[in-house]
Amino acid sequence: MEERTAPAAPAAAATGVTGVTGLRERKKRRTRSALLRASLVLFVSQGYERTTVDEITAAVAVSQRTFFRYFANKEEVVFAVQELMESHFVAELHARPPAEGPIEALRGAVLAAWDTVDGALGGVVPVDLYMRSYRLIESTPALLAVHLRRTTGLEERISRLIAAREGLDVDADPRPRVAVAAFFGVMRVTGRLWGQGDDTSVEAIRRLTDTYLDGITPALAGRWR
Repeated sequence: MEERTAPAAPAAAATGVTGVTGLRERKKRRTRSALLRASLVLFVSQGYERTTVDEITAAVAVSQRTFFRYFANKEEVVFAVQELMESHFVAELHARPPAEGPIEALRGAVLAAWDTVDGALGGVVPVDLYMRSYRLIESTPALLAVHLRRTTGLEERISRLIAAREGLDVDADPRPRVAVAAFFGVMRVTGRLWGQGDDTSVEAIRRLTDTYLDGITPALAGRWR
């Protein structure tokens, strides 16, 4: 009599567990994105300081406990999308051609990042909402202070990246930190001017950035090697 092989139950169970895990992770991402969007909508419509966690959770129909499972506080929500864009800029800088000089590479990376902002956000929040939240940071003293403090860490990260591109020791050669400081100075100026203007579009801040970078390019452009 022919012997029949029983189905591989453990493998089937494992597949089921994987499916449940994937569903759970997707649900977590949806909840986090919903909290993020609701928070930013409330922040930009009625002000960061005036918005409470209770209002955010009510908008999403979840508990405070759920909110704090994803975010430590309101400040972390505001800068969650900023972190996405910072990572996008760093990725664009990594992708610049090796033949480009430091300022050329920084300029190309930031303009490319603005050109692809929609894809970088990955549908987490609409581009318009991101731009309005960026303007909120520029116009809210408490958030602007945090933004400037965070930028200091990003500047050091970029300085080391530029030094590595040029084959330099960032602690022995001052040029990477000086160039990055000048570049981020332009970013701060353009961010402030854009925030004070009437046009809040991506195109407006990209155009302003491109124009102001013209002011430092002649002094710092070229290859260092």
